[in-house]
Amino acid sequence: VWALASGRRGERGDLNRLDEDQQGVRREVHEALKQARFDYERQQFNTVVSACMKIVNALYRLGDSAGDRALLHEGLGVLLRLLGPIAPHIGQYLWSELGYGRDLLEAGWPEPDPQALRQDSLQYVVQVNGKVRSRVEVPAEAEPEAVEQAALGDENVQRFVAGKAVRKIIVVPGKLINIVAN
Repeated sequence: VWALASGRRGERGDLNRLDEDQQGVRREVHEALKQARFDYERQQFNTVVSACMKIVNALYRLGDSAGDRALLHEGLGVLLRLLGPIAPHIGQYLWSELGYGRDLLEAGWPEPDPQALRQDSLQYVVQVNGKVRSRVEVPAEAEPEAVEQAALGDENVQRFVAGKAVRKIIVVPGKLINIVAN
């Protein structure tokens, strides 16, 4: 955290004008924030630290464009507020040093941005008889039937179900499709 923040001062910017890669980084930050909030409530601080490391890793991939600097500002603000209860001294020092305000304790608790968490498409892992055979990308709002059709239409999946009767298709929303064929 120190190396990431040292000498780097982000700037407030328009987070609505991010390119696809930047939106991906922002999504990672807010997904980690969402997980960390859940883990704080359960008092699982080791996984809160893990979420903070995910944020650090995502922020390290940023460059020096205006959008990257705006993301760095937002991401470091989230990160320092998450670290406040765990590492208050470094959190407070970096909070004031980076210009977020005088007192970290006066900052509100970070909330995940639903807009940042929104995805246009999802990637599903496709298994045939329990073994990973492919990955398919479908629109996020696709119905389970459309997800099944996308999986069955994949040419690698077709090789493994060719000549077999498909007995069952199990769709785990947003994650996995398992095709049982014999």
